[in-house]
Amino acid sequence: MRRIIIADDVELNRELLRGVLEDTYLVEMAEDGEEALAKLAEFHQETAVVLLDLKMPNMDGYTVLEEMRGRGWTEKIPVLVISGEDAAEAENRCFELGVADFVHKPFEGSIVKNRIKNAVDLFAGRNQLAQKVEEQAKALKERDRIIQLQAEKLREGRAFVKLMMEYRSAMLEVETRLKVLNDEFSIEYNRNPFESIKSRLKSPASIYEKLERKGFPISVESIEENLTDVAGLRVICSFPDDIYRLADLCTRQDDISLIRKKDYIKYPKCNGYRSLHLILSVPIFLSDRKKYVKVEVQFRTIAMDFWASLEHKLKYKKDVDEADGIILQLKACADSIEELDYQMQEIRDRIDKSRG
Repeated sequence: MRRIIIADDVELNRELLRGVLEDTYLVEMAEDGEEALAKLAEFHQETAVVLLDLKMPNMDGYTVLEEMRGRGWTEKIPVLVISGEDAAEAENRCFELGVADFVHKPFEGSIVKNRIKNAVDLFAGRNQLAQKVEEQAKALKERDRIIQLQAEKLREGRAFVKLMMEYRSAMLEVETRLKVLNDEFSIEYNRNPFESIKSRLKSPASIYEKLERKGFPISVESIEENLTDVAGLRVICSFPDDIYRLADLCTRQDDISLIRKKDYIKYPKCNGYRSLHLILSVPIFLSDRKKYVKVEVQFRTIAMDFWASLEHKLKYKKDVDEADGIILQLKACADSIEELDYQMQEIRDRIDKSRG
């Protein structure tokens, strides 16, 4: 049986509550606040609930609550105030100090039992949840530590370093070809099909985490075989038709192979995300051979990229107020951006046509 501490300076009140509760709890009784704190210091690990009078000699109930809160006990042990005082100001102060509920004098046995049971069950559930969250946080921290250790092992391996050099070379190869096309368009059509190119190489920790999550072996060979997004390029275009023109010209080159295509412009994700994704097999020329390496290329308009940046910040930001409403608003913005992209493209076409 767990303990219950009854702190009240009136012996009759203590005995009445003992009679109601002694079949369920080991009852500890205190005549004032100092004795209540002494009991808590001795039995706080075993205490299920505290029944506390507010008006007591030597140390009143408010001081006991402040001491309990200072020691972190009100987070673990529910306190029910058994004072006859029912003024709103007093009750608000008690709640601010961490009181779970009130039991007013004169006592009704069934009400006292039910209020205690509800408070104990609520705290038990809350404490279990807090423990699970703490355990999960520790597990995630340990997992991150392991990932970092394994990532360092990958980083230090000669074969891994060489593979990352090959991915960088493949990104440079694609970037160079796109820049050649951009220069050609500048001469032929007096405009550039893209505004900028951004490149990124997946970090060792991110590579390890993805291999582990997907259930693939942790090895250089597994990286090459199973991951298609280690090397990535993001091409930012002015208009939607430039995206498809560039993608077509790129994939038509006789030494580049298209492995996979995902068109999120024609078929957006449910959250409104739009982009054209290509997985390409690109040749790089080493000292002793030619090798094909996978590169992911994402094509977006300026507006699509702006939207995706905001959505990414929301996705990885915790404790955002009204997150559901923001998600709906982002979806509406994505639809508006699509309409704007095509309106701007139409204006460009009209200007080009007027020039003859």
